[in-house]
Amino acid sequence: MPAEDLRARIREVPDFPKPGILFYDITTLLKDGPAFREAVSLMLDPYRGERIDLVVGMESRGFIFSAPMAYELGVGLVPVRKLGKLPHETLSVEYALEYGSNTLEIHKDAIAPGQRVLIVDDLLATGGTVRGTVDLVQRLGAEIVGLSFLVELAFLKGRERLDGLAVSSVIEY
Repeated sequence: MPAEDLRARIREVPDFPKPGILFYDITTLLKDGPAFREAVSLMLDPYRGERIDLVVGMESRGFIFSAPMAYELGVGLVPVRKLGKLPHETLSVEYALEYGSNTLEIHKDAIAPGQRVLIVDDLLATGGTVRGTVDLVQRLGAEIVGLSFLVELAFLKGRERLDGLAVSSVIEY
């Protein structure tokens, strides 16, 4: 199933969550088993020849894709969560939102120095959230193999915030 067929399974919702925003709703793709399987496969394809020790999944929709990718690779899954969601010692990073900021956390013992990780999320938009995740992973001493997204909103130029990292996306708007 080509990426264009997957794109056709994503519902576009105007004026959500506020007027002027066009929301790309992936739930219509997720409910289609073959499309969901193909999306996971296409997100993983650019990294199949790489040595990957862990997959890092970004809260929350990134978990949907990172879990089956880690399973297929036979490696562990590390969640990056919003502030206050992880029960043990954490590292945190604050990142800017359009209005205000937010904080991400990762367990301090989640990644050992030198481990090779693949970072996964459903969407690359402005790049703020993933930049925060990259910073956390690098502070733990990991080597980032790449960043994999189902959808990239290229007009928001989030890729530019990921300075030289390998970035792949299946569907681009």
